[in-house]
Formats: sequence, structure tokens, C-alpha cells
Amino acid sequence: QGQLVESGGGSVQPGGSLTLSCDASGFTFSIYTARWYRQAPGKQRELVAQMAPAGTTKYADFATGRFTISRDNAKSTFYLQMSGLRADDTAVYLCSVDFYVSYWGQGTQVTVSS
Repeated sequence: QGQLVESGGGSVQPGGSLTLSCDASGFTFSIYTARWYRQAPGKQRELVAQMAPAGTTKYADFATGRFTISRDNAKSTFYLQMSGLRADDTAVYLCSVDFYVSYWGQGTQVTVSS
């Protein structure tokens, strides 16, 4: 049974940085597309960034230039480096992987506030 566990969330001031991690287990991580989503209170879940097994990346417009997704297949882990954080980046961030099945993490809270 596949499992994803996020870590690295927390509180940060505007303009600050955070790096989220998503540890995968129970499946062959290297063949899965990795994605980060976020969901703010009262808003729909939205895709933040994704990375295909071969390394191709895609970012939401709000993430371009500020966020970077990466993966370490040897560690079965992928990351979301976030910089220039703004108050409207406040949300629960969730990691997900997809191949022929999907797995989701439990989410980690990111709060950007002065």
C-alpha cells in the first residue's frame, strides 16, 4: 500500500522561504508523476507544480519564478522549495503521485503572516 508523508510546513513571514518534503513508500516512486497541490480555506484545491518521471516540470502561474519542484528518486522523496512567500500562499499543501493509481499525503499547513 502506497503512502506519502509531507513535512516542512510552518509559519513564515512574507518574503520568507520554506521547503516542503514528501516521502514516498510502498510503491516504485520513480515511475510516478509527482505533484504538489494546495487548498486555502473556502477555496478549491489547485495544482501548484508537477514533475514527470523524466524531470519535465509544470507550474501554476502563481508559482512560476518563486517555487521549485524537485525529486530524488533514490530517496523516494520530492520537494517544493518556496521563496518570496506571500499571505495568499497560506494554505494546506498536499503532495500526490500518479501513475495508474494515485496516492495523497495528509497535507501540511503553510501560513504566511507578519
